[in-house]
Amino acid sequence: MSPTTTHWAGRPVLVTGADGFIGSHLTETLVSHGARVTAVVRRVSATQVTNRFRNLPAATVDALERVIHVDLAGPSATDVLSRVSAETWFHLAADAYVPASLDQPADVVRTNVTSTLNVLQAAQSRKPAHLLVTSSSEVYGSHNDAITEGHPLEPATPYAASKVACDRLAWSWHHTYGLPLTIIRPFNCYGPRHVYDAVPLFLAKALRGEPITINGSGQQTRDLTFVADTVAGFLALAELPATGEAYNIGTGTDHRIIDVARTIVELTDSRSDIVHGPARSGEVLKLQADPSKLTRTTGWRPQYDLAKGLAANLDWMREHLEAVWPTRS
Repeated sequence: MSPTTTHWAGRPVLVTGADGFIGSHLTETLVSHGARVTAVVRRVSATQVTNRFRNLPAATVDALERVIHVDLAGPSATDVLSRVSAETWFHLAADAYVPASLDQPADVVRTNVTSTLNVLQAAQSRKPAHLLVTSSSEVYGSHNDAITEGHPLEPATPYAASKVACDRLAWSWHHTYGLPLTIIRPFNCYGPRHVYDAVPLFLAKALRGEPITINGSGQQTRDLTFVADTVAGFLALAELPATGEAYNIGTGTDHRIIDVARTIVELTDSRSDIVHGPARSGEVLKLQADPSKLTRTTGWRPQYDLAKGLAANLDWMREHLEAVWPTRS
């Protein structure tokens, strides 16, 4: 077994947002490594009879130590989490869809900030050995060069501002109360089970031969990181001492959105036209990680370049297209 597999075997772990995009992959990986995972999820629709939890494979659900259904922004969340016995806590639960924060900023801020506050208070009471709080690359705003963890935080949207609040709340809990934690700032993540954002939308449109709409010129860039690499970064950081520091997870390479769309059209041999819509309010023009701190500290390196990651994502989208994006009658 690898050191990571050995590290997690039999270890009690809590994951919030365990049925989300990154959270489901993290949970699945932890279970495969033998961890005893308590999954914190929201209730799903009763119509989802083939899979009780959004994104989580049935085999992973069956192997969970425990499932907790709770609104982390609700009044009972701190008390519920305070009863969980786990050495490592991963906090991923969030409303992470940036456009939603433009239309419903109060809801997104409440969900993200209050959820994180409740998790921090519960952790302060329960005292896990390590709490890993998920921030976001969006906290940085636009910068002209690769972004280190020391770059100023300049959020451009209500979502990004809510994540800055979560990020700094976590930091303050470490420095004020000595809570052992790490702050993780993942750059744009893509891969199987991701439904929204540019890559899955472009793939779905290309497979159907429908127009692919880009917000604005498409010259904006993103550091696209495949979900397996992101999860590997989470696990590597969880094995470090919890010193309150922040770490980027990203490839170090950014791509123009217009080029991503063209690559997907070519990869799928699609007849889709690429069209341009209005630029999105608060659009970040350039996001490129400098992951050297993570690499230097843990040895982590991305295993997927964009071509390899898109190919893996395409295989999944082909299989799940109708379930994810039903054909309109």
